[in-house]
Amino acid sequence: MTQLLTLLHSSIVFGTVIMFGALGEIISEKAGNLNLGVPGIMYLGAIAGLCGPYFYELSCAEAGTTPSGAVCILISIVCAFAASALGGLIYSFLTITLRTNQNVTGLTLTIFGGGVANFFGGSLNVFAGGVGQVKATATTAAFTKYSFTLSALGANADGKGIGYLLFQHGFLTYVAVIFAVLIHLFLMKTRTGLNLRAVGENPGTADAAGINVARYKYLATCIGAGISGLGGLYYTMNYIGGTWANDGTIEALGWLAVALVIFATWRSLNALWGAYVFGIFYWMYQYIGVSGRAIELFKMLPYLVTLALLITVSMRRRKEDQPPAHLGLPYFREER
Repeated sequence: MTQLLTLLHSSIVFGTVIMFGALGEIISEKAGNLNLGVPGIMYLGAIAGLCGPYFYELSCAEAGTTPSGAVCILISIVCAFAASALGGLIYSFLTITLRTNQNVTGLTLTIFGGGVANFFGGSLNVFAGGVGQVKATATTAAFTKYSFTLSALGANADGKGIGYLLFQHGFLTYVAVIFAVLIHLFLMKTRTGLNLRAVGENPGTADAAGINVARYKYLATCIGAGISGLGGLYYTMNYIGGTWANDGTIEALGWLAVALVIFATWRSLNALWGAYVFGIFYWMYQYIGVSGRAIELFKMLPYLVTLALLITVSMRRRKEDQPPAHLGLPYFREER
């Protein structure tokens, strides 16, 4: 029982990283923008969300004051969201205004974001005195502080129970769940969400109806990128403890986030539980005694499940399970 709870707990932490990435990409793709730059955007969110509070904590240490946890969180989130949204703005300008190929632009953004993040991350390690010396201690403590007090709620002899599974997480875990619900309500229940979906399905018709297609695409892509960047921030603060690791993990998680969008069939509520399923598949090898090269086969499971689902959806041909009709295509107003 304890091993099962540990697996589920790990899947929630792992799943939250890719859930943020997928939720942001869902908003972008609903507007017709196929942004394959999610890994690069998550890189930008991760490094900006680390640098901002790190230097704030450093200035507090030099001044002999104690850094405020609330200020650390605020600086970190603002920096991560702003840097990621800037990445989305670059992508939007290239693909919407200049009408460059969305696939090539997204892949370029991934390379660009990874290069920028690892350059500044490496420089930060050198500044701090070596790899692993970067520690945003106060910020990490604020992000990982449990939102609920674990009394005796379902605790077993090891202190693990339903309370451990549901409540022993940093607050961003619950923010991701709230975002998933709010995005669903926004897309399905509001006029603005309906307009956004119309832009992704048929921008020419939306334009004829008086909807500003370019504005919707810009806002959806930039806001979506900002949300995806919070996945990088969560990885940095909650997953690896407020430091920087140049090991390519963020890029791998970014591609998992893109796969999760397909697995969720472009629905935010499906991304909510799908992210945790991906987490279970990814970490299952640790709890069934797998070792050696077989571990890599288990890490492939999320991609294999996504591929199987994609084949199934394609065969069923249900309209509601298909991507937006104009996804990945540039819009030329003069051809309307």
